[in-house]
Order: sequence, then C-alpha cells, then structure tokens
Amino acid sequence: MRSISTITAQAGSRKVVCFLLFLGLILLHASETRQRITAADPDSGPGAPSNDVLGGSDLLGTDLLGGNSLLGGGDADPLSSIGPTKPISPPDPGGGASKPNPDDPHIGLWTEGCYPSAESCRACHPKHYEEWSVSSHAYSSVSPMFNRFEQTISELSMGTVGVFCLRCHSPVGTQMNIPRTVSMLDQPAIAREGVTCIACHRINEHYGRSNGDRRIEPGDIHAPVGSGGYGHGLQEALMQAEKYKLKTHVDQTGTGQKIHNGSYFFEPLTKSDICASCHQVAVHPGIWLEVVHGQYRAGPAAKRGVSCQDCHMGAVPGKDLGYEECHCAELGGKPYGTPRKHSNHTFWGPGYSIAHPGIFPHNPKARKYSPRQWLTFDDRAGWGTKAFEDSVPPGFRFPEPWTERDDRIEARRIIDENIEKAQYKRGMSAMTLEAGAKVSKPIFMNTPRAGTPLKFAYRVDNVSDGHNLPTGSLGAQPQLWLNTVLIDPTGRRVWESGYLDTNADLADMHSIDVALGRVPRDKDLFNLQTKFLISNVRGTDREVALPVNISVDQIPFLRPGAVPVSVLNHPPLIRMEAHSIAPLDHRMAKYTVPASAMRIPGTYRLSVRMRSRTEPMYFMRLVKATPDMIRRMNENMIDICRDTHTFEVR
Repeated sequence: MRSISTITAQAGSRKVVCFLLFLGLILLHASETRQRITAADPDSGPGAPSNDVLGGSDLLGTDLLGGNSLLGGGDADPLSSIGPTKPISPPDPGGGASKPNPDDPHIGLWTEGCYPSAESCRACHPKHYEEWSVSSHAYSSVSPMFNRFEQTISELSMGTVGVFCLRCHSPVGTQMNIPRTVSMLDQPAIAREGVTCIACHRINEHYGRSNGDRRIEPGDIHAPVGSGGYGHGLQEALMQAEKYKLKTHVDQTGTGQKIHNGSYFFEPLTKSDICASCHQVAVHPGIWLEVVHGQYRAGPAAKRGVSCQDCHMGAVPGKDLGYEECHCAELGGKPYGTPRKHSNHTFWGPGYSIAHPGIFPHNPKARKYSPRQWLTFDDRAGWGTKAFEDSVPPGFRFPEPWTERDDRIEARRIIDENIEKAQYKRGMSAMTLEAGAKVSKPIFMNTPRAGTPLKFAYRVDNVSDGHNLPTGSLGAQPQLWLNTVLIDPTGRRVWESGYLDTNADLADMHSIDVALGRVPRDKDLFNLQTKFLISNVRGTDREVALPVNISVDQIPFLRPGAVPVSVLNHPPLIRMEAHSIAPLDHRMAKYTVPASAMRIPGTYRLSVRMRSRTEPMYFMRLVKATPDMIRRMNENMIDICRDTHTFEVR
C-alpha cells in the first residue's frame, strides 16, 4: 500500500505538469494571434503611422510590469483580437500637429491647437472666465494640497493608483499623456487650468459614475462646443461674421475675434448627473471617497426637481433662488444678444485657495512669469510695495526675474489683484456654508448656579435639502466643528471646546500635544468631519489620515478588491465613518462645564461659532505640506453661525 505522502507528491507533480501545459497553450495562442493581426493589418508593423491622438501609448508613462512585454517577450496585447484592431482617429485637430512632447518648449502652441485654454474663451466670455478663474474647478490641479496628497497616496500605494486622481483634477493633462512625474509647475498652461472650459464643453458622451474617466474631443478654438442651449445666438452671430469681425477658421488671418463655428445641445450639462463622474467616486481599492452625488440623489431636493446647478451655479450661493440674467457673450468688447439665464461659473462651494497668489487665481497678466518664478516672489515680505521698496538696503540681492524694482512693482499689482479675487471667493464660500447650517441659541439643561456643573447644548441644523452637512466629499479631509467659549464675570476665559493645540490640530486622538499630555483631550468636541477607519490585526478599528491599512501590512500594495463595491460600499479592512448631518435633519451638541469654572456669581458670556477648514493639520503634516501651506490654511479658516449669549449665575 502506497503511503499518503507518496500519493500527495504524485498529485502535486500532476498539477505542475498541467499548469505548464496550460501556460504553453496560452503562449502559443498569443503568438498565433500576433501573427494573424500582423498579416491582416499592414499598419501594425514597425513603420506604421501613429494614430494615438492622445500623445502616447499609455497613461502612466512607465511600464509598471517592469518590462515591455506581457507574454513571452512579445509586445502585442493578448486582448488585441477583441474589438477593432485599428484605433479610430478623429480629424487632425492641431493643423498638422500629431502628438505632444512634454519637453518641447513649443508645447503651448500644440496644446492651443488641440486643447484651447480658458483664456481663449475669455475673449467672448469674459464674465464666465472671471467667475471660473477663482473657482475650485480652476484650482483643482494647482492646489498645493492636491499635489502633495496625490504624491503621498501614490507612494503609499506603491504606484498602483496610477493617474486615478489626475483624471478629475487634471483631465487635459491626463489626456495629453503627461507623465505624473512632471511637476504641475512645469506643465502646459492648459493642464494647470484643472477642470477648464473644454473639460465640460468639449465632451459628447455622458459618462455617469465613471470615476473621472472621460474623453475630451480634441479641436482648436473654432471647433464646435457643447452647451445647455441650442446655440441660436451663436448662429445669428456667425451669419454676421463680417459685421462683428469674427474669425471662424484657423486659416483666416488679420485682425478679428476667434469664435467656434458651431455648437451642439448636450443635455447632460442641464442635469445633475453631469457632476457624478467626479463627485461620486470610488477610489481604486473600492472605497467611496466622493459621495455627494449619492447623497443628493437620496435627498429631498432631487425629489422636488432641484438640480446641483440650481444651488451651485445660481444667483445666490448655496440656495435655489433662481439665476442671474445677462448677455451670454461679448463681441468687439460690447455685450451681444439679449439677456438670458446665466449659470455662475464660480461653482459655489466651501473651498478656498492656499496657493501662492501669483499662481492662483488664474490671471492672464500673470502668464508673463512662470509658476516657478512666482514661487520666488516673496509676497509676505511686501516686495513691490512702496514701503518695502523705499527701505531695501543697498546690495540686497533679489532672485531672477525680480532684480528690477519696476518688475517687482508690476508683480505686486498682479498679486494684490489676485488676493482681492481670492478673498471674494472666500466670502462666497462662507455664504455657501451659511446657506446650509444653522446653530440655535444655547439650551440649558439645568439652572446655572455657582459651584455646580453647567450642562447645556446647541441644536445644529442642516437647513439644506440638497445633501449632508458637510457632504463628506474629499474623504476625511474637510473639518466642520463648533468652537464654544465661556467667559466669566471678570472677563476670563474659564472653559472652551473646539480649541486648537500648538500645531493647530483639534484636541482629539490625532493631536500630538494630547498624546504627550501637553493639552487636555477635548471630551466635548463636536466635529462633523468624516473619518477613515482601518481594522487592526487584533482589537477595534482605529482612525487614520488615509485609507491605507498599515496595521495589516507596513508596506501595503493596494489592489482593486475582490468584493464588488456595490455590496460593501468599502473594501475589506478599510471604511469611512460619517459624522455629517442628513438634509433637513439636526444633531445636538452637548456640553458639560465643570464646577471649577463656575465659581463666581454674576454675568457670564457664552460664545459659539462654527469653523470650517478644508484640511486637518495632521493630514497636512503627513503629506509633507510646507509651513507656508499650513499657515495659509489656517489664515483662511472660515467662521460662520457666530452667536453670543449672556446669562446670570447666582
């Protein structure tokens, strides 16, 4: 009788032989497939012309598999026999240009002929441009935090994230096949424009929840654009092209205003679902990072027919109160056509900029200098102001190109103009937040008496019926919390909740000062921030800054999960814990003031404010944010729902 070990060994040998035979059949099939394709398609040979209008064979720019072949040393795609064997190219969009080279000093000329800049649209649509130039859409790719975040998540995921984030934040740069290793500071202007005009108005397919994956139709400024209307005004203008001195084709020379020679009605632009591709996003491991569109679809606003555009592109930030009316374009510097509904392209939202004011907001005057040159301009030191220039010591050396006083003064004018625009946007962000939040007067649970604890609460309402407060978009980054302070009769601050530590962190489990015992933990903290949770190897879940489970593996290699996202809504071992308030719902913020803070009878003052910050400090430190980034983040923090209440303590 054969032993069990002998039987097991023979079974294992048979499995190895079967596996080798199976692998050989795959290699043979791949080789035959390549031969059939090469024979059937002469254009697939080494000298074949390139039909890659996106400027490259892949979006990553490098072979993540560590070689040029997938099977047996060949370079053919084993799935190439499925579908069309020859890519279909649109008409040449660049007047002879074929593909971009990121290192080409003339790349700006190529991109303008294929992907027109928002500045080209500005000639006819200056109002739209000015609104867009300060928006979060325009900020998406030049955001210092986005670039630091994207680099960090790429490193932590061992590169498996690819260009996932860039698909939404830099759609043109992604389509141009610009490697993610190229700094945003060195990319063409159109890539730095983020969600620019053509990102929405040069698509002709509805993508839905595609995680930012969309295709922009290449074409110069004269190519047709999609709109939410039927283009009657454009057709009337084209019929009078000579009168208005309009240039409708690239071959036309001389003076005149360039204009697109047609438009098409693109219905998705009139509906909320156009926002879903970037505002309902599951990241590649399978966790829903952007959830606002799903919240909207399940909320009261969607049921009564209110669209995202009604609140975020309407006349009043964050409220469904109709639209402004104005002329849709300017021809020859004069308003053209009859006033009509105007969708505001500031895209009202709670964000604000922490970029250098020479880089953002977008300003045509700033194009004279490169982003890297702007970063050497010390706006905080007052360069270009009269007070600074009159006190520059002899021999003080300025970096290029700021060696001349006149250049610094000119740059200061641009800086001041951009700072004013950024502050306007910040004010509109505060209005958007206040449109959705309401904090009641304090509700006392017991009679205030000296020497006894005081219990009270605030009712925090989400008065918007559109989506949660906050939405929970951007994962666990945006913070929205209550800062409550009690002042005793002598004017001394005796108690506070929602305070910040020496690193500007909230006094919760992410605070270094709390961990070291320097600052007491804020046990009454009311914070609506969503949190990332990871499962420990043993014990309970714990909060982390990024959805990467370092408890299971200190060097994680993130891959798409085997379980459908639609089943769990998150991958195994990682999840998001929402603390937001549903539409038209409320939550009670409860506080207890210790008796030690209530010793003196008299008049006390209780003050409250809701504070909004787009990034927590512990996250900024994780992604290696610069001190200036952290400073600008806190300088621009938004306070809403301020209130002060006095009461007597006997």
